[in-house]
Amino acid sequence: MVASVDIKTARQVAASVPDPELPFLTVADLGILREVVLEAGVVVAKLTPTYIGCPAVSVIEQDVLQALTLAGFNAKVQRVNSPAWSTAWITEQGIEKLRSNGISPPDGNNNGDALFATRTITCPRCESTLTEKLSEFGSTPCKAHYRCNSCLEPFDHFKCH
Repeated sequence: MVASVDIKTARQVAASVPDPELPFLTVADLGILREVVLEAGVVVAKLTPTYIGCPAVSVIEQDVLQALTLAGFNAKVQRVNSPAWSTAWITEQGIEKLRSNGISPPDGNNNGDALFATRTITCPRCESTLTEKLSEFGSTPCKAHYRCNSCLEPFDHFKCH
């Protein structure tokens, strides 16, 4: 157990936990780590899932709790569902990590990103907007599958919720 709780260090530990579905992103990159606070001597990491039905939410909570515990903190994780997560919470670093890993990031303004909406999606490889949706659901529920008609490469698009 850490003798005196350094909340800044606790936040850094929690923030460094990778997303299990997108391991190149951290919970901080995704903006789902809302805050880390000290309550009655316990470090509380507050997390908001990308959407309520996210299959990875329990894994993420356990991973954050484990990271904090292994770092010596008496900790717990609290799920915060309101306000609902928004892709606007993804950091600029997170947007760049999505793009550099071949995933088209959300455009940030949520226009046209409702389920089954028609969208203009930019290819993360060649930056063409000549793309077509192959499936509303990609490799995870938070992604849709597209193909670029310029470079002919398939790619995922991170959807807004």
